[in-house]
Amino acid sequence: MRLNSGPPLGPYAPGTTAPSVVPYAPGVTPPPSGPFVRGGSPDFASSPAEKNAAAVTIQTYLEPETKKHAGGADEATEAAGKGFEGWQTAAALKKVTDTWDQQVKTLMGRLAGEKTALRRAAGSFAGNDIGLGNQFASQSQLNRM
Repeated sequence: MRLNSGPPLGPYAPGTTAPSVVPYAPGVTPPPSGPFVRGGSPDFASSPAEKNAAAVTIQTYLEPETKKHAGGADEATEAAGKGFEGWQTAAALKKVTDTWDQQVKTLMGRLAGEKTALRRAAGSFAGNDIGLGNQFASQSQLNRM
């Protein structure tokens, strides 16, 4: 079998072109969409439980897996560097390893920051809900009866 033999794959017949990427005719404004528009995305908000679950996923899966795989890359690169000892390739591999280590450190810091932010947001939302509930309850006419 030869590469590129036969008709091109795709949804359009040979000799025809794909439709314009603009889904609306010129001068027609698309309807508004998004989380703040009635009927917008229902997935905009998440509960404190979902935020905590995401933080747990970062802690129990993403951080350990990132650390494990980053270490594996270091070992393989160091072994390759020993094979090229005395060559410029060994120095280049050392530089790559140092850059990789810095990038992994940055990524691990970002993961830790996201985990902390998710947990704080979950607690903040719950605290706000309780505080507002208490505030409304104290001002309610029903509470005075």
